[in-house]
Order: sequence, then C-alpha cells, then structure tokens
Amino acid sequence: MGNPEFDHYREGIKGTIAAAHRGENLIQTPIEQLSFYYSTEPTEMLATVYEPSICIIVQGAKEVGFGEELIPYDPEMYLLASVHVPARVRIAEASPECPYMGLTVTFTMAQIFDVLKELPPVPRPLGSAKRGLYFGAMQPRLLEPVSRLVRLLDSPQDIPVLSPLIIKEILYVVLSDEGGDIIRQYVQDGSAEQRIVEAITKIKEAYREPLNVRELARSVSMSESSLYHNFKKITAMSPLQFQKNLRLQEARQLLMSRDIEAAQVAFEMGYESPSQFSREYSRMYGISPKADARRTCSEGVGTPTR
Repeated sequence: MGNPEFDHYREGIKGTIAAAHRGENLIQTPIEQLSFYYSTEPTEMLATVYEPSICIIVQGAKEVGFGEELIPYDPEMYLLASVHVPARVRIAEASPECPYMGLTVTFTMAQIFDVLKELPPVPRPLGSAKRGLYFGAMQPRLLEPVSRLVRLLDSPQDIPVLSPLIIKEILYVVLSDEGGDIIRQYVQDGSAEQRIVEAITKIKEAYREPLNVRELARSVSMSESSLYHNFKKITAMSPLQFQKNLRLQEARQLLMSRDIEAAQVAFEMGYESPSQFSREYSRMYGISPKADARRTCSEGVGTPTR
C-alpha cells in the first residue's frame, strides 16, 4: 500500500463504485462483463461458483475457501479463475466508514483463445493439473487498464467499441503473467485439463438432470478414475459434489429472487423430493430453505461476493 500509482487508480475506481451503489451489494454495470460489489459489513461464508474471470479488491479484504484451504485476499492481490470453480467466500473487512469494494471482469473462452493465438507458444509445464484458482500480486500494468475500463462507464457511447479492446488488454496482461500458464492448461487441446473443462461444461448445461459419472467420463474420453482425480484436483470437488453445489446455489438464487415455495424449487432443480432438497440445503447453508428465504427478506443477506 502507499504506492502513489496504485492509490491513483484505486481512488478513481472506488469513486465510481460508490457512485453506482444504490443499496444493492452486487452491481451489474452497463458493461456486461464488468460488475461491482459493495458491502458496509463483513459477511458470513457463502458458497459461490467462479467463472473465468479476474477479481480485484480496491478496499477491504475477504477470504476464499477452496477445498480445505482458506486464503486471505486483499487489494495487494488479484484472483484469477481459469474455469468454473466452486468456492466459499466471505468479506472479512468492511464497515460503513470504510466499505468493502471490489470488481469482477469475466472472460469468454473466445476472448481467451483470441489473445492466446497472438502470444508466443510456451512449453507445457510438467506435472498434474493445478487448481482452477490463482492468486497473483497486483501490478500497475494490470490495474491501469482495469481503471480505464471502469472510467469507460462515464462515456456510454464508447462502451460497444472500446470495452472489448480494454478487456482484451486486461486478458493479455493476465496471460503474460504466471497466471497465464494456469489458463493455458485448460485450453490445450487433448490435455486432461481441457477434458475436465469439457466435463464441467456438460455438468453445467444439464445440472438439473441425473448425473451418470461413467457416461460423463466416456463422453470426455477419460476413465472414471482419471476423471475423478483430475476433477477434484481442479475444483476440490467430485463431479457429483460439483453438480450438487450448482443445484443448491441456483436454488438459493431462486428463493432469494422470487416468491416461490421450497418444494417447487426442489422439483425445478431436479430433486426427487422436497425433503432431500431441504436436507442438502441445510447441510450446505446451515439453515433450511424456508428459514433462509425469511432471513434474507428480513436481514437483507446479500448475494455471494466474488
């Protein structure tokens, strides 16, 4: 902290986030791939699923739980999610006087491929698959284009043309850093990591349907044991746990955003019975679906921050 260059960029970003805050915690900006998060108090640990993205804190701090690890994370770092990765997140430092402020820039696979094809090829690192989350040291060369992307919100007419170019620049900086080696794993054709990405995509597209792990393994040309080992290495979960996590998070979003009965949510998410849904929901969130929805309405518990 105390670096004038960092401080200049962060102050500008903080001003924009504060101006965009209208009482909600999660703020979707007019730039589709840019969202803000604002909180005046620490939060409980909440489950989330990161999509390919970079997450930056400009004020406050949080903790990210991945598998058995609990990783502190503050403005001196950035978080890079290479694939869709389940995690647990809590804001650790926030107050009305010094609210937590952060932002997320998501990337499409097309954008990742577009930048990678313009970078010189690098030898594939040896070793097994790495986890899908990477924490890097924040650098001015990364925060500067992020700051320009945020400032672009002041010129709405320029967003359609300039935002894709700035996002490409941000992605270029990320891919040029050590985090780029992590992303390359997941897009190298035929690699175990690329096959896990394919498996993750298949689960996400049909998470409400029963999951047959043997058929999933066959569809991505892997043995069941290899699928299980590499899937858990990357996501810290088995394929079945990953599917369950997706179902429960989507169920929670439905409960928080719509006037809907828990039993109806259970069937919409593919559960065989409301009681099974309630047991698994309570195991994950520590509270029943009905009680959680009531608490959210009365206390304003927010959407999980990334």
